[in-house]
Amino acid sequence: MNKKNKIKIVVNGRVLTVNLKFSLKNLLIKLKTPIDKVAIELNQEIVNKKKLSKIFLKNKDKIEIVHFIGGG
Repeated sequence: MNKKNKIKIVVNGRVLTVNLKFSLKNLLIKLKTPIDKVAIELNQEIVNKKKLSKIFLKNKDKIEIVHFIGGG
């Protein structure tokens, strides 16, 4: 693959390389993350889940994904 078409992002402290024009929704699919059971932060701002497919990642973006866990 052409390196020019790749960007590096950080997800929960781990560096990942993805394609240009990669959306947050694509990332969640790639990570097999259930959208309804997580909160997502992009560069220290909470993301509206309705806009996941419209938010495209940029080089050096920092994403935090927090899973909700039920219990008692």
